[in-house]
Amino acid sequence: MMKALFAAIAGLQNHITYMDVVGNNIANVNTQGFKASRVTFQDMLSQTVAGASAPTDNRGGTNPQQVGLGMKVGGIDVVHTQGSLQATGRNTDFAIQGNGFFVVKDGARVFYTRDGAFDVSVAGELVNPTTGYKVQGWGADAAGVIDTNQPTGAIEIPYGQSISAQPTTDVTFAGNLDARVVDTEFFSTTIEVYDSLGAAHAVEVRFEKNGANTWDVTASGPDVATATPVPATIVFDATGRITTPAAGTRLAIDIDLTAAGAGGADVDVPVDINVDNLTQFASEGQVAPTFNNGFSAGSLISFSVGPGGDITGIFSNGTTRPLGQVAMALFTNPAGLQKAGANHYESTSNSGVPVVGTPGTGGRGTVGTGVLEGSNTDLAREFTNVVIAQRGFQASSRIISTSDEMLESLVNLIR
Repeated sequence: MMKALFAAIAGLQNHITYMDVVGNNIANVNTQGFKASRVTFQDMLSQTVAGASAPTDNRGGTNPQQVGLGMKVGGIDVVHTQGSLQATGRNTDFAIQGNGFFVVKDGARVFYTRDGAFDVSVAGELVNPTTGYKVQGWGADAAGVIDTNQPTGAIEIPYGQSISAQPTTDVTFAGNLDARVVDTEFFSTTIEVYDSLGAAHAVEVRFEKNGANTWDVTASGPDVATATPVPATIVFDATGRITTPAAGTRLAIDIDLTAAGAGGADVDVPVDINVDNLTQFASEGQVAPTFNNGFSAGSLISFSVGPGGDITGIFSNGTTRPLGQVAMALFTNPAGLQKAGANHYESTSNSGVPVVGTPGTGGRGTVGTGVLEGSNTDLAREFTNVVIAQRGFQASSRIISTSDEMLESLVNLIR
């Protein structure tokens, strides 16, 4: 009789724990990056009334006779399934599609999170604005190179940072020069040539036919004094493929600006022209620039993030430059992580060592921007669990009341 009472009490206590977990899951149905927990139960030790016996030649064996002593919570596990993605339109909001965690740091302490509601701090660092923890990754050097073999650190997004002007030294053209045109006919296109101070100068590049399969290339413009050689020559073979200059060799045209047009910049602007992508077929002719390495001075106005976590700065002069790379951690047993509050986790001895790398590699998920990962709480399942917990609690309480009635009857046997 007393065993039934104690077993029922254990049932009451542990179903309260069950309800606590379910209630927390429901309370966090709108928490970004939240992972719901589940409760598993185990029976407790059993009192053996009679042990098992082995079979003999004349009689079969007997099973053990045991009376259970109640139940206990076997485990409270975090279920790390993917949550739904919710669009926000903010380029500082990140979400992970797949496995992995963002790495954030508060001084010497390192945390891991699926909550990518980040922002740029006043110091120009990517942080969690609620806790101030700095998002970890790798920064680009002055040449825009990111070395992911180096230790991780804070990611800087310096809005307003200036980028120096770069004079034009390399231009690529692509298109077709119509083989049907007669000598002295030409095709032309205009490019922006930047000087040493970043000022743009409109330069017309003309491709004029000068004999079978031969074209002269000249450059001119309102700010151009001379452009040598005059002209440069390109030659095609009978199949319409360029032979001069040889593949990989560029036309070197030295553009000399007028003193007035240069405005204090270097008047000499040497430009290498890549014509490998030009053809000469008997079809409509059109030539256009596809690459120009020159640009004016500018400042950082925005950034974008690729699926691999690569952060690219967008400058006011239309150029882009790598700024950094977001780091992502992967765990052998993510259920072994310990919740640290504020949507953060800490590693434990049972979670495994975090393997930090770039998103989209080594089994890590990809990064989406302008979206946040929602909670993976399944309301239909959780409300079903509410009913199960409630009925389990009621059944245990009924055992207590019934056991009490039986004890009362036993006491009333003697009057």
